Amino acid sequence: MKIIGIVLLVVSFLVALALGTQNQEVVNFNYLLAQGEFKLSLLLGIVFGTGFALGWLICGLLYLKAKMSASMLRKQVNKQRQELDKLRTDPVKE
Repeated sequence: MKIIGIVLLVVSFLVALALGTQNQEVVNFNYLLAQGEFKLSLLLGIVFGTGFALGWLICGLLYLKAKMSASMLRKQVNKQRQELDKLRTDPVKE
């Protein structure tokens, strides 16, 4: 499964490079605060890289949250298992 992910990443990078070499036109780009003239290949690279970084950041944060939740639940289960084992071994008091 890891190999498929790496292959997809390399293919995506190669597609971005191919698009970059074919698009050397200068375009006017209006963004929120100002505007500028950029080569289309540079603009595509920046947008691709930013999207890639944001995707990794979001997935990483969600993964970290899931790992922390699993760790907390695992501790809770171990604590409850110890309580249950103790209740099973203690004699019944009347």
